[in-house]
Amino acid sequence: MNARFEYLLRLGDDALILGQQLGFWTGHGPVLEEDIALTNIGLDQIGQARAWLTLAGKTEETGRDEDHLAFFRDQSEFRNALLCERPNGHFGDTITRQFLFDAYAVALHAGLSTSLDPEIAAIARKSAKESAYHLRHSRAWMVRLGDGTEESRRKIQASVNDLMPYVGDLFHSDDVTREAVSAGWGTDPASLRHPWESTVAEALAEAGLDRPGPGPEQTGGREGKHTEQLSFLLAEMQVLPRTYPDASW
Repeated sequence: MNARFEYLLRLGDDALILGQQLGFWTGHGPVLEEDIALTNIGLDQIGQARAWLTLAGKTEETGRDEDHLAFFRDQSEFRNALLCERPNGHFGDTITRQFLFDAYAVALHAGLSTSLDPEIAAIARKSAKESAYHLRHSRAWMVRLGDGTEESRRKIQASVNDLMPYVGDLFHSDDVTREAVSAGWGTDPASLRHPWESTVAEALAEAGLDRPGPGPEQTGGREGKHTEQLSFLLAEMQVLPRTYPDASW
């Protein structure tokens, strides 16, 4: 097993799937400013995905570049967290999904910024600036919707209740992450749970929202076990490259 390749896939696939999801909001945001904001955040995620997947391809040393890794892998080969592939739903669902991920990404990129691998550290430092903005944006909307009308609070609370069980993959530790930590180039996802919990709890309290009680968490994404939502998303994302694999632009 190439642990470094697997670890980089997880980073790249999270960003890739979130970027694709946010791209579906282009032209459909609730207001023009938010339409532009979600599109820009989606582009940031795609940029991060390209960086991580390019490095993953170099690590694998089989000739696969970021395009091949994005467009020519099947569902079971993807390593994104299940949270990232949850449906866009209504605006509150998307914001909640993004907030829960952003709170993790800020802690993740801070940890990876001190990686002993200079390439990983460089990508993480650039991504950290973007993630900080993403968190400010999604957090502000959580508070705005939670502290808004009765309907907005009801909907955003339902989004929190529905999505919280899918965060487990973000903190999944296994042989891959243990090797990453022992070698000094990766961060243990389990160590990110405490700062994530603090960030989430503070935002929910300000928004007047309830943190769902402890319960079973849905996991499996890091092992290639996904929901049907990912198959729909990949079918649309990959159709052109797979239909015209030798096309040039």
